[in-house]
Amino acid sequence: MTQAIAPRARTLVLLFLAAVAALLVGAGPAAAHAALTGSDPAQGTVVDTAPTQVSLTFSEKVATTDGSLRVLDPKGKRVDTGKPANVSGTTYAVQLHAGLPDGTYTVTYQVVSEDSHPVSGAYTFSIGAPSRTSVPVSGQEVGGGIVGGLYGFGRYLSYAGYIVLVGGAAFVLACWPRGTSVRAVQRLVVSGWLALTAATLSLLLLRGSYTGSGKVADIFDLDLLGDVLQTKTGAALVSRLLLLAAAALFIAVLFGAYDKRDDEEKRDLTFGLAIGGAVVAAGLAASWAMAEHASTGLQPGIAMPVDVLHLLAVATWLGGLATLLVALYRAPADQPVEVAAVRRFSTVAFGSVVALVATGTYQSWRQLGSWSAFTDTRYGQLLLVKIGLVALLVGVASISRRWTGRLAGTGAPGSRATVAAGVGAGVGGSAGAGKTAPAGSGGAGKDPGTGTKQSQKHATGKQDAGKQGAVRAGAGRGSGEEPGDAATGAVGTERAAQLARQRAAEDTARQKRLRDADPHRFGLRRSVLAEAGVAVVLLAVTTALTSTEPGRTEQDAKAATAASSSSSSSGTGSSSGALTLDMPFDAGGTNGKGVVSVDLDPARAGGNEMHVYVTRPNGRAFDVPEVKVALTLDSKSIGPLPVAPDHITTGHWSASGVQIPMAGEWKIAVTVRTSDIDQVTVSKNAQIG
Repeated sequence: MTQAIAPRARTLVLLFLAAVAALLVGAGPAAAHAALTGSDPAQGTVVDTAPTQVSLTFSEKVATTDGSLRVLDPKGKRVDTGKPANVSGTTYAVQLHAGLPDGTYTVTYQVVSEDSHPVSGAYTFSIGAPSRTSVPVSGQEVGGGIVGGLYGFGRYLSYAGYIVLVGGAAFVLACWPRGTSVRAVQRLVVSGWLALTAATLSLLLLRGSYTGSGKVADIFDLDLLGDVLQTKTGAALVSRLLLLAAAALFIAVLFGAYDKRDDEEKRDLTFGLAIGGAVVAAGLAASWAMAEHASTGLQPGIAMPVDVLHLLAVATWLGGLATLLVALYRAPADQPVEVAAVRRFSTVAFGSVVALVATGTYQSWRQLGSWSAFTDTRYGQLLLVKIGLVALLVGVASISRRWTGRLAGTGAPGSRATVAAGVGAGVGGSAGAGKTAPAGSGGAGKDPGTGTKQSQKHATGKQDAGKQGAVRAGAGRGSGEEPGDAATGAVGTERAAQLARQRAAEDTARQKRLRDADPHRFGLRRSVLAEAGVAVVLLAVTTALTSTEPGRTEQDAKAATAASSSSSSSGTGSSSGALTLDMPFDAGGTNGKGVVSVDLDPARAGGNEMHVYVTRPNGRAFDVPEVKVALTLDSKSIGPLPVAPDHITTGHWSASGVQIPMAGEWKIAVTVRTSDIDQVTVSKNAQIG
């Protein structure tokens, strides 16, 4: 049965890894956590005179450098004077050269939000009248490419390493003290420490390029590394490395001095190790809380401790689960995990889930702010996926609890033989009474141990033969026998080594039969494996959540953008045009949602200048394959009058000389095609003339 299950386990692991890779690749560049909520001049406006500065307002404070805010003329030449200044609150401005000529100017920005994520974007405004520009606005996002992928993988690896390190140590201390002597468990915890350390060092090196140029060559730029060390994220990563040094000492004591103590002495040392380990684990969790979502926004003083508790609960549950899985599959037959240990972990895991739900509920409220954000924002959609995975994980865990209960019913709660999978009677039962089994199969006839004894005798005979061959070979060499005799001795030595390998393989197979003989333990192994698989995908979704713009921030940015558009369109005679109409659309498919804005200047009978802007729901400009406009005056049966604007730059189309024959209430319809098969038409009525 073990041979049949092993391919299944490998298939499950491959499927889970594929799902993780798909989630990590599909996540794309890190979404902006500090959203652009306003600008002066505003996006798409036409000002009569050249401004002296350009200012941008974000939803939170950001970090800037000399190239963070740039203003480019129609030919792509930089016309700003240098590093932006924080003029007030979350508003940053850069001065412009005097005497700028008429035309369309491009504003690009690339900053780092307060929660450590890079933010970038671009928009255009015009002086005097719009013009063609040679500045490409697309491709302004940071956090993508090879460096972005490596950085995302490093974040995932750091979370995984932390969970395995903390959860494995907690499982051993709280549930299975005897597990400190199991080599597989030792390797698991040490692997968690190594993964977290390697990921932290990698993140330090990648950080400068990740938030800047995105070039692979800049990864080992020492100047960039020095700049990173001066930031909040750099300080958090360095703090994590220092705490990992303390964690290494903790691991050395746990699997060294603590492991060599007897059970009574271990009980005396457990409390001290638990306190020290909890302090180190909480400190490591705080290195995330102090630099990411919890450190900014609403109620950071409460959010940071809650985030630390959330990470500790996740690590205790999922890391303990990984350790239990290793113990069930890799622990030697003479060192099985006891049923009592499994039951203790079940209690610990339940407490972790309660803490996880409580802290997760607070975090969800803090990051979303409304029920609509669950479906209207990417953060909310990912959170729904995470909630579903947690529910699935709890469901599978309940199955594991039932298997544990059945195991407890087959032996004493503290018995080591209970989870040893039939070291005694279980093996005989699996062989079957009264049936003949092959030698070494674990049973023959009515005596469960007969087959084993015959196998042992057979192996002993082979061992004696191997020894005799080795002795003869040595004697031949010592007495000066002919080369043919030496060759015979070498063959005997090779035969002895072959027999030793065969005995090792038989011993491994016998241990597997012992582990798999008990169906209750076998069922527990399968359910725990399923739990671990779901946990891998859950961790990938959680990593994606930490690099996604919170729903509350995204919706606040939308509201601020809408208010800015409404304000700019309400002022008659303003330089931004006489009429602005904003129309949300949903064409379905990928990138099917957004807002199309139509500016008409001077919005009266005769010739008019028309500008059309297409933005995502978060206010960021993006291109679609086609935009068409039609004007209809129903009261006079005029129209529809088609307008085909020219594409100017990303998300911006323009048409000059649009003739409106007479004043009246015109219907302005815009057709937006987002793909070869997806398009939608939206319209609004407006008084013109």
